[in-house]
Amino acid sequence: MANRNNFREYRNKKKKGFNLYEMFSGGFDGKGVRKQDKITDFNLVNFFKLYGRNFGRMIQLNLLYLLGNFPIIFYLFARSGNINTESLASTHILNSSFHGVLLSGNLNPVTAALNGVLGYRTINYVPTAATYVVMMLAALIIFTFGFVNVGTAYIMRNLIRQEPIFLMSDFFYAIKRNWRQALIFGILDILFCALLVYDVIFFYYNIGASFFTNVCFYLSLFLIFLYFIMRFYIYPMMVTFDLSIFKMLKNALIFALLGFKRNITAVIGMIIFCLLCYAVLLMYVPLGLLTPILLIFGTCAFMATYAAYPKIKQIMIDPYYTEPEEDNEDDFEPVFRDMG
Repeated sequence: MANRNNFREYRNKKKKGFNLYEMFSGGFDGKGVRKQDKITDFNLVNFFKLYGRNFGRMIQLNLLYLLGNFPIIFYLFARSGNINTESLASTHILNSSFHGVLLSGNLNPVTAALNGVLGYRTINYVPTAATYVVMMLAALIIFTFGFVNVGTAYIMRNLIRQEPIFLMSDFFYAIKRNWRQALIFGILDILFCALLVYDVIFFYYNIGASFFTNVCFYLSLFLIFLYFIMRFYIYPMMVTFDLSIFKMLKNALIFALLGFKRNITAVIGMIIFCLLCYAVLLMYVPLGLLTPILLIFGTCAFMATYAAYPKIKQIMIDPYYTEPEEDNEDDFEPVFRDMG
């Protein structure tokens, strides 16, 4: 009891000043969630209640998600053109042929007028060696992507469980416990996403060429939608169960079909929220630019976890706790290992 009182006195002293670490680690005291206020029915109405309670967490997680995937900054800087070389280039396809006509000596009022149209030049930004170096630094995201997603999934899972959260310590705890799978699957995740996006773009520009390309285009759309939903379940399972990557993919495919109604609702919610953010951008640009920095990634991750974790709990966790215990403890083998 004396130690607890000493801790309370120390905590009260710390509360007098502002601590940046506590703001991001979740160290500030709050009124908490009373037992009778704990949400057990994960429906649409309770989604807004739980989201409102954790709105500040959404902002913190969004910032942490962007900071963790810092290589994207290198990509944006390389694409900005600030380290490229400027050169003048014609914008019209007939300019080279028309330039040859002018060199042959056919200069008259008509060709002079056409030269003003066909010979118009604009600034073209040519990549330099520095541009390629920065783009290579941006490729480091294949190593950070899985870590950040695992840490975010662990915190989001605990938010849905309505458990105490300490943002920074929980984030790095999840990465430390799952770093091997996070690294391997993070690389695979980026490769899968890049391949599916490439397929959609490739077959879109070849649609109508044949029946085969038409089928492949719609099949690619279906696969990218299916994999997008499977990702709702993969990372929460990674931080909750001791499963191989193959089993997680197989289970995620099953959950994508079993939780179809919740999954579709989450996807529609993400689309509506992103459209609202885009509308804010059109109405007031400075405020619209803040939405990706403060809200979009955290909110979409919360929607995905809110849709996925109750179904995981219903099928993979609850049956384990409702099964009768064996009398012989030496023969007991757990169905799953809770990483939290």
